[in-house]
Amino acid sequence: MIRVMIVDDDALVRLGLADLLDGAPDVEVVAQAADGVAAIEQATAHRVDVALVDVRMPRMDGIAAITQLRALPHPPKVITLTTFDLDEYVYNALTAGADGFLLKDTDPAEILRAVHLVAAGSAMLHPAAARRLIDRFHATTQPQAVAAQARLDRLTPRELDVLTLLAQGATNADIATHLAMRESTVKAHVSRILAALGVANRVQAALLARDARLTT
Repeated sequence: MIRVMIVDDDALVRLGLADLLDGAPDVEVVAQAADGVAAIEQATAHRVDVALVDVRMPRMDGIAAITQLRALPHPPKVITLTTFDLDEYVYNALTAGADGFLLKDTDPAEILRAVHLVAAGSAMLHPAAARRLIDRFHATTQPQAVAAQARLDRLTPRELDVLTLLAQGATNADIATHLAMRESTVKAHVSRILAALGVANRVQAALLARDARLTT
């Protein structure tokens, strides 16, 4: 059972998402919050696997909330779900530790799929957000690329193979098939990659790989 928290200052949005998610047999909405402050309180009181977090909220916005959620002893995975796909929102959310970025006009089935993917350790980005990241990659300066490459030098050749596929959006199962590994071995490699690079999740690892021009 995937335990989900919904964080949005719009009560109707929370209701709609709760109806959608509670309709899935393996998903349970265990908490709701109207702002970041309440989200931290709820995540502390309940075990939450995945948090759907809006960006623009009173008291504490979504970016600050993501940072604090990721710092908890048992941090939930986070999907940012917002009306706006502004560059600053995409970058700030992913830098803060979000595992996904979706717009609120995303098809309900895709939102549900995102919850499953993120809970399983993958990432999910709205196409508009992915476009922003590609544009950012093409705008990466040489010093940024050199700094990113220095961090990738900490990895073994096999870990670089895994990171290359991860940065292209491959799931653990996809990577296992492509590299003829067990999926459990891929998971171990991914854990080692995140630790070696000093990043919080797959999305941040993929961003670093793109900055280093490991993949296009």
